[in-house]
Amino acid sequence: MNEYLLIKWIHVLSATFLFGTGLGSAFYKWLTDRGGNPAAMAQTNRIVVIADWVFTTPTIVIQPITGLWLLHLLGIPLTRGWVILTIVLYIIAGICWLPVVWLQIRMRDLSTSANAGEISIDPRYRSYARIWFWLGIPAFAAMIFVYFIMVFKPVINI
Repeated sequence: MNEYLLIKWIHVLSATFLFGTGLGSAFYKWLTDRGGNPAAMAQTNRIVVIADWVFTTPTIVIQPITGLWLLHLLGIPLTRGWVILTIVLYIIAGICWLPVVWLQIRMRDLSTSANAGEISIDPRYRSYARIWFWLGIPAFAAMIFVYFIMVFKPVINI
């Protein structure tokens, strides 16, 4: 297998893990939160935090490394419009993701405390969940556009 195909495979696989883990975690966390069961919320939040550390964090590092490596191998300059737009969108998604990590850890802790004490969920949980949800929208949209740009590489004059 040549270097280009290996790096491209790692890049595509990593993008799939990044997007799939994010979308899957968001879906089952959102549904579980709507149910309001502290035990289910505690378990789901625990798994979401683990998934972020095991899958999302490494792929966030792998994506730019392999992307830049592929650009180098193909001789594509960083000044191409689609490359610049992809980097900007990736940064936007990352800016949304950083507070989401903190929120997920706080929601995990709050739901675990509620479950352990058999008490209702702290009102901060709902506030954090709303912020988490709304931060997910621009991050998700940015990643959808990144996928589009990566596949179609449109001519973008920036």
